[in-house]
Amino acid sequence: MTILSTKILNSSQKSILTKANIKVEDYDAIKIDYLTTQIDPNFQNIIFTSKNAVKAFLQTVGTQNLANHKYTAFCVGEKTKSLLEENDINVMEMTHYGAELAKILVNKYPTESFLFLCGDKRRNEIPSFLTKNKVTFKEQIVYQNSPNPITFTSDFDGVLFFSPSGIASFMVRNTLRNSVAFCIGTTTASEAQKHTKRIIIAEKPTVESVLEKAVEYRNTIMN
Repeated sequence: MTILSTKILNSSQKSILTKANIKVEDYDAIKIDYLTTQIDPNFQNIIFTSKNAVKAFLQTVGTQNLANHKYTAFCVGEKTKSLLEENDINVMEMTHYGAELAKILVNKYPTESFLFLCGDKRRNEIPSFLTKNKVTFKEQIVYQNSPNPITFTSDFDGVLFFSPSGIASFMVRNTLRNSVAFCIGTTTASEAQKHTKRIIIAEKPTVESVLEKAVEYRNTIMN
């Protein structure tokens, strides 16, 4: 079985596939550019919906300012939380999806004010829900997503997708043909439905969970 990952995998992630006799080719379907804009110092509570937002924040703020200013984080994703905690940033709340986090902010922290750090292709669940419920926040774009379209001549048994924009980038120069689309979550799967009916969604919105689904699929077709 041969699959394509639309995100560069690290060695431990690749080993999950190689142990299952799955060949993998990987590339980044999306190019990330971090912006060096100043982070508004008037906010203590910061919303992060991706590791990219955290990386942009860390680059901009710097170690010295991080030590002098006690930030509190509200984030989406286990990997986002881990990166924040590695840098000694206190994570108050973590959810798997933005809509879940927005509900928590409205229900538990209605009088707080938040700085929402995001990319230029951010989804609308958090800002629209906070606005609707009159929770004070400011949005700041700290990184940009741009497609990185590459043509593949090989046929793959499966393609791993981690965002709707990753699917859009892949489809610029390719088709899924008979490939299974392994998707990190329901939002990504909704985009995949425009191109195929052969979709498998990860149990959790993590890279590892997507890989586990690919291994499960391989075991099923081999038995």
